[in-house]
Amino acid sequence: MKKYLLLTIIVLLAACKQATVPTEYAKSDQLPEIYPDYIDVTVPVNIAPLTFELLPSPAKKADFTQMVARYRFDDEEIVCGGDDLKACPDIDQWKEIAEKAKGKAIQVEVYAENDGQWTQFKPFQIFVSPDSIDSYISYRLISPSYVVYEELTLNQRCLENYDESVIVSNMLCSDEIDGQCVNCHNYQQQNPERFQFHARQKHGGTFVAYDGEYKKVNMKNDSILSAGVYPSWHPWLKLIAYSTNKTMQSFHTRDLNKIEVLDSESDLIVYDLERNEVINIENDPHEFEIFPFWAPDGRMLYYGSAHFEYEADTVNTGETVARNKEIKYSIYRKTFDPETREFGPREMVIDAASMGKSATLPRISPDGRWLMVTLGEWGCFHIWHRDADLWMLDLQAFNESGTSEGIFRPVEEINSDNVESYHTWSSTGRWVVFSSRRADGNYTRPFIAHIDADGKASKPFELPCADPDFHRQFMKSYNIPEFMRGPVTITPQQIADILKNDDIPPVKYVNKLSK
Repeated sequence: MKKYLLLTIIVLLAACKQATVPTEYAKSDQLPEIYPDYIDVTVPVNIAPLTFELLPSPAKKADFTQMVARYRFDDEEIVCGGDDLKACPDIDQWKEIAEKAKGKAIQVEVYAENDGQWTQFKPFQIFVSPDSIDSYISYRLISPSYVVYEELTLNQRCLENYDESVIVSNMLCSDEIDGQCVNCHNYQQQNPERFQFHARQKHGGTFVAYDGEYKKVNMKNDSILSAGVYPSWHPWLKLIAYSTNKTMQSFHTRDLNKIEVLDSESDLIVYDLERNEVINIENDPHEFEIFPFWAPDGRMLYYGSAHFEYEADTVNTGETVARNKEIKYSIYRKTFDPETREFGPREMVIDAASMGKSATLPRISPDGRWLMVTLGEWGCFHIWHRDADLWMLDLQAFNESGTSEGIFRPVEEINSDNVESYHTWSSTGRWVVFSSRRADGNYTRPFIAHIDADGKASKPFELPCADPDFHRQFMKSYNIPEFMRGPVTITPQQIADILKNDDIPPVKYVNKLSK
């Protein structure tokens, strides 16, 4: 027992060893090469410490043996580093310096030793916004396998530290013969007590949590195309809009985009959680409707739709694959009266098809001002499209002018030369989190950017980790990052027990939502 205690103390001392800023060094006019790239980013005041590691200089191929980083603001400083070339600030010290630098910037100095000679790189800044961020995000962790999967989890991560835990594990409902897929988690107003996700295959169904009440929903009904797929909670009513989709995959043999996920049919439905009823609201056979999203005022439903007519007027999945580049989604909206629960006709918002593009995933800032979408060349599953970028529309200007021309723009401050895809707004509307493959082209990582009152975005920063090298070693993608105002408290075991009940009556189909 004493031997293990001594070993633990030695490990802790090694992790907490103090670094010293060198007194003699040469100055470089080059910025340090660090990962993650936190140079001149803007971060929320309550974010976890930004750790990073020093990379070899591409120009000099320097073999650094030690690194020291100093974070400074006024008379406060944090000094850390070592022969692992990693800067990992103490969390309490970080919180103290971030609070004092709120509205200003922390200066970061990086020193590196090579062959006994220290060099100070050009200092950079980390801007600390007074705008705080929601304390949690959740996401699905999935291996980048194109054909099979085994282990899937929905996880939650505290943004104020590095704590991570599992919300749902498909392994709790799987066995050696039959597996389960879990996906499409979504919250009502970032509320962790009001969430839903889908379970597919073994013990399939939709799990819904609402203020301490939990249930499994069997959303299969002959009057709708499929069970609900892509969800969006109404801001306050017990209604969830879904697209229903007949989805397939096709694989490219000569394309950088390895895979295509396509719909051969898709409609829109709304599910009444209280009455266990469902209604079709868009089911035109020549339109592929997808990704509904409620406006923050609850009086408008936005969604994507692509016009597509089969040559023989019969659904043909082979034809869908062959003509996949013709499938281009535009953004529409429908009015909704919360009192009568009736929808109006659809209205075009962004005619992406006329631009030769495809727009999906409409997401609106909580103040109703900004509409952000993912824009690509074709299709709806842009997570596989290297050309996919984030674009934004000023809805205030659109409502005044009636056109998106001249006010629909790429968010160049955020976009990279690789995939930008799923995105969501924080509860304050000052932050967005989105999926990006900018690091290596293969794995999606969560990136966060500040959005000011004029819709201007800051340079995005990668989700901080306790070990800055974690993401480069972690062989899973983060799928659908969603903000949360706190953690989900129901355990994975409790969720699995609810999912294992397969004796669930199907939802009732109705022609009109009840008042």
